[in-house]
Amino acid sequence: MYRQKILKYIVGAKAGHTGGSLSCIDILNVLYNYVLNVDPKNFGAADRDRYIQSKGHCVEALFVVLADKGFFPESDLETLCKYKSHYIGHPTRKVHGVEQNTGALGHGLSLSVGTALAAKLDNKPYRVYTLLGDGELPEGSNWEAALTASHYNLDNLCAIIDKNSLQITGSTADVCNTDPIDEKFESFGWEVEHVNGHSISELKQAFDSLPLKKGKPSLIIAHTVKGNGVSFMENQVKWHHGVPDAGQYEEAIKELEQKKAAIL
Repeated sequence: MYRQKILKYIVGAKAGHTGGSLSCIDILNVLYNYVLNVDPKNFGAADRDRYIQSKGHCVEALFVVLADKGFFPESDLETLCKYKSHYIGHPTRKVHGVEQNTGALGHGLSLSVGTALAAKLDNKPYRVYTLLGDGELPEGSNWEAALTASHYNLDNLCAIIDKNSLQITGSTADVCNTDPIDEKFESFGWEVEHVNGHSISELKQAFDSLPLKKGKPSLIIAHTVKGNGVSFMENQVKWHHGVPDAGQYEEAIKELEQKKAAIL
């Protein structure tokens, strides 16, 4: 359902980040439907969990989930990327349910570290989650934040990397290789776990295990496929921000419906 809606609103807007939204949607599904203590009624509560989407360009995935959870009417998304709409191409706090404005890559982890540190200082029980793309890891602010999170023993912080191995101009290995990601974060004092980012059960199990180690920030490396769910989009760089034409949209929806029927 979420994947069909992502495609629907990207096609309606004639803009969007299709591949990355499809690669991270299962992570957001589990976070909002299983993990996070946050909903439209408690969004202003001091003890709510915080989710910050560092890979802000894949906001379409976040918007369809927030709409599904009742933060705003889904019909609002018909204005996506339209004149005077708050539903723009990156998260903005003008949209109910969005914690932080993001989009400049590398900022989300820093914001999350500050938020997690505030929880520790205020003796608050909430947990902070942030989703990063593997393509934004070369940004130096990520590593300053990683060092700070470990220094302050922020075991109430969980970063998730949507590791689909592609970015706007090619593979992450070719553009600026950051592997081995796990060893780098471990050397900065983080506890790391690998999961299949499209496996609901593996994601649930990883989140249930938080903190992965007491006294350490947690990193979940979610191995995903860019464009997941639509065969002609999968692992294709052009779908980083490609918008389906009418025929491609029909083909994609048909494939997703067939997969849904097969599961049922």
